[in-house]
Amino acid sequence: MKKIILSLFFLVFSYSTLSASTEFVISDIRVEGLQRITEGTVFNYLPLETDDRLTSYNTRSAIRELYKTGFFEDVQVSHDGTILIITVKERPAISEIDISGNKALKTDDLMVALHDIGLSEGDTFDQLALDRVQQELVKQYYSQGKYAVKVSGTVSRLDRNRVRVSINIDEGKNARVRHLNIVGNTLFTEKELREAFETATTNWTSFWTKDDQYAREKLSGDTEILRSYYQDRGYVDFDIESTQVSISPNKRDIYVTANIHEGEQYTVKDIKLAGDMVVQEATLRRLIMTNDGDIFSRSRMERSVENISAILANVGYAFANVSPSPEIDRENRTVSITYFVDPGKRVYVRRVLFAGNTKTKDEVLRRELRQFEGAWFSQASVDRTKIRLQRLTYFDEVNIETPQVPGSEDQVDVIVNVKERPSGSFSAGLGFSQVQGLILSLAINQDNFLGSGNKVGMSISNSAILTQVSLSYTNPYWTDNGISRGFFIRYSDFDQRQANIASFTSSEGALGVNFGFPVSEVDYVGAGLSYRDTSLNIGTVRCIAFNSATPPVCTEFGLRPIPNDPLSNSLDANGNGVLENNERELQTIQGDISWSRDSRDHFLNPNRGSLHRLSVEVAIPGSSREYYKLNYRFAKYLPIWRSLIFAIKGNVGYGDSYDNYDRDLVFTPSGPPVIIAGDCDIEDVVTLDSGLPFWEHFYAGGVRDVRGFNDNTLGPKDQFCRAVGGDFKTTGTLELAFPTPFLGGRGGTRLALFLDVGNAFENISAWDADRLRASAGISMTWQAPVGPIIINLAYPILEKPGDDTETLQFSFGAGF
Repeated sequence: MKKIILSLFFLVFSYSTLSASTEFVISDIRVEGLQRITEGTVFNYLPLETDDRLTSYNTRSAIRELYKTGFFEDVQVSHDGTILIITVKERPAISEIDISGNKALKTDDLMVALHDIGLSEGDTFDQLALDRVQQELVKQYYSQGKYAVKVSGTVSRLDRNRVRVSINIDEGKNARVRHLNIVGNTLFTEKELREAFETATTNWTSFWTKDDQYAREKLSGDTEILRSYYQDRGYVDFDIESTQVSISPNKRDIYVTANIHEGEQYTVKDIKLAGDMVVQEATLRRLIMTNDGDIFSRSRMERSVENISAILANVGYAFANVSPSPEIDRENRTVSITYFVDPGKRVYVRRVLFAGNTKTKDEVLRRELRQFEGAWFSQASVDRTKIRLQRLTYFDEVNIETPQVPGSEDQVDVIVNVKERPSGSFSAGLGFSQVQGLILSLAINQDNFLGSGNKVGMSISNSAILTQVSLSYTNPYWTDNGISRGFFIRYSDFDQRQANIASFTSSEGALGVNFGFPVSEVDYVGAGLSYRDTSLNIGTVRCIAFNSATPPVCTEFGLRPIPNDPLSNSLDANGNGVLENNERELQTIQGDISWSRDSRDHFLNPNRGSLHRLSVEVAIPGSSREYYKLNYRFAKYLPIWRSLIFAIKGNVGYGDSYDNYDRDLVFTPSGPPVIIAGDCDIEDVVTLDSGLPFWEHFYAGGVRDVRGFNDNTLGPKDQFCRAVGGDFKTTGTLELAFPTPFLGGRGGTRLALFLDVGNAFENISAWDADRLRASAGISMTWQAPVGPIIINLAYPILEKPGDDTETLQFSFGAGF
C-alpha cells in the first residue's frame, strides 16, 4: 500500500511539473542523480527514446516503469527545451546483513530464506522486504512452538548510499504442553492412545527428550497417529471433529484438546484384484496382508500396496501404480477392497552414473553393482547395490536415484551418489588400553590404494604386552568374478604376563597368503596358508649341569618347568626336567578355511541384518604340534522401534590336538590342584595342560568380551591364580543400541545397553552352566579421529569369589 501511495504521489508531482508545458519531440534524454546504477540500466527500463513525442500519458508510464524496478526512492521528470531530464534518487544498497540471537534456526539457512524473499547483501534495500522477513521469521518460530519470539530489524545508514541491516531475534523459550486431552474415547484409554505420540505433557524425562515442547508439525503428526490407531483396528468412520489449542497469557504453556468420534468397527468382506496382471494373481494375493473376515486395517492395506509395488518394481515395472479402493458397507459394517494394478511400461536401465567419487575409480564402484545397464530395472538389485557399497569402508554415505529419462516412458538412469571418507591414514600416535597400557604406534593403512579398492598396510606398535611389525596387501578383486588374494608378513613379541595370563613370553615370525571366494551375494568362503616360527620363553632358570668338583659347581644353566605349573610341565615332552630348545621352539604350517554370511547393512553400526562366520585353523602334519581350532561367530541386528536396534551375538570356540603328544607326555601331576598364591576358585585351577597347545588357548573377559571382568582373567588358572586359557570358550550378548543423545548417531557414535554371559573352559567336557559369568551395563563406541574409542560401564551379576572385576573399562587407539 505504501508503495502504491508513493507511486501516485510521484505521478501527480511529476505530471504537475510538465502540465504547463506543451508536448514536444524528445531530442535527447539526460539522467541525473545516479550513483551505482548505470545510465544503460535506466534506458533499458525507460519506455521513451529520442524522437518520441512526450505526452502526459507516456510521462506517467515512464515514471511507473522506473519505479517498478525497485532501484529508486524518487523519480522526477522535467525538461530543458526539447531535452528530457529524468532525476532519480537511488535506494541504498545492502552492505551487510547481521543476524543475532538465533539458536533454533541456523544462520546459513536464514540467509538463504532472506535471499528468497529479496533481502541479501549487494541487493537494493527495500523496507517492505525487511517487513516481510520479520513476519516470516515470526511464523517460522511459531511453528516450532516459540510463541514468545520477538524479531526486530534496524537499518543503519553508511557512506556511499549503503545500509547495514541488523536483525535481532529474541527466541524466548519453547511453549510446553501442560495438558493434552482426548475427548470422546470410550473404547481405548487415553494412555493407550497417546503412547505413540511425539507430543507429551511435561514429565521427568522432558529435560532430555524435549517431548513436551509444542510444535505445530508434531501435533499434526500426532493427530495422524491417532487416526491410524483407530483405522488400523477397523474403525473406518473415526474422525477428529475438532482440535483446540490455547496458550497461556505468558505464552509459555499450551493446552490441547482433541474431540473425536470413534464410530463402529468394520471387517473385511472380500478382496479383489483388478487391472493388468503382469504377475500371476496368486503371487500377488500372497502379498496382501489381510484376508476375508479380518478386522479392517489401513496400515495393512498400505503395506499390501507396498508389497505389490515392490514385486512389480523387481521385474522392471518401476512406475507401477497400485491403488486400493475400499468399498464401505455401513449397514453391515464391512469393507470390500479392490486393488487396481496399473503396471505401466516395463522399464530398463539406460545408464549407470556415479557422482562424488573423486578418488575412487568408477570400476571399483561398478564391480559392486547388481543393477546393470541395458537390463530390466529391478528395485531389489538397486537396494542390494546400495548395501554392498555401504559395506565398503571408504564411503560415508551412499544414495541412489533412479530418474526417468526425459522424453522416454521405458528408460531410467541409475545415479549413484557417494560421499567418500578418508580411506588412507598415516598415524604416529599413542593409545591406551587397560590391558596393554600405553600403546605407541606408527601405521600406514590404505583401504582404497590409489582409488583401486586394494588394501595396503604397514604398522609398528609397541606396548607393555605386544611389540609388533606387520605388512599386508589385499586385492579384493584379484579376478573379475570377485576372488580376492592377500599377503601378510609380521613379527611380534608377546608378554602374556602383562595380559593377566600365566607367566610366559613368546616371539613369533609369520608370513602367509589368503584367498577369498564369493559364493553368493551374502556368502563368502576364505582359504589361507601360513608359516609361523614361534619361540616360547617359559619356566624358571636353574642349573642343569654340574662338574665333579667338591662341592659341585654349576657348569650350565637352563630352563626347568615350574613345579605344579600346568603350562611349563606340558612342554617337557621327554620328562627330563629341562625345557630344551627343541621343546620351546616351534614351527607351524597352518591352513585356514572360513565361511561367512554377512547381510548387515553397514560395516560399523548396522541397523539390520546378520553375520555368521565359521573358521577352521589346522596345523597340518609336519608341524611341531598338530592341532585344530574351530570358531563360530554370530550376530543378528533387528530394528524394533524408531532408532532402537536389538542385537543378539554369540561366539563359540573349540580346539584340540590330533597328534600323540599328550599320550607320550611323561609328566604326571603330583597331586590334586593347590593354590599357592591368589584368591581364585579352586575349581578353576588346573594341574596339567593337554589337548590344544596352551599358546593357542581361548581366553574370556574384557572390554570386547564378557565386560565387567578384567581382560583375559576368566576360565582355567594355574596355582598362582593366573589365567591359562582353555580349549573351549562360549560367550553370548544381548544388546539394545540407540543413538547417542544430542548427536543422533553422527560421527559413528552409538550407545548400547548390554547383557554378557560366557567363560572359557579347560575342555568341552568341563563346560558347566554354574561356571558361567555374566554382566550387564552400558557401552559407548565412537569412531574418533584418534581411533576407535570403547567405554564400558559394567556390573557383574554372576561372579565367583576371587574374580577380577572392573566397573569402568575403556580403550582408545586400538582396533575394534
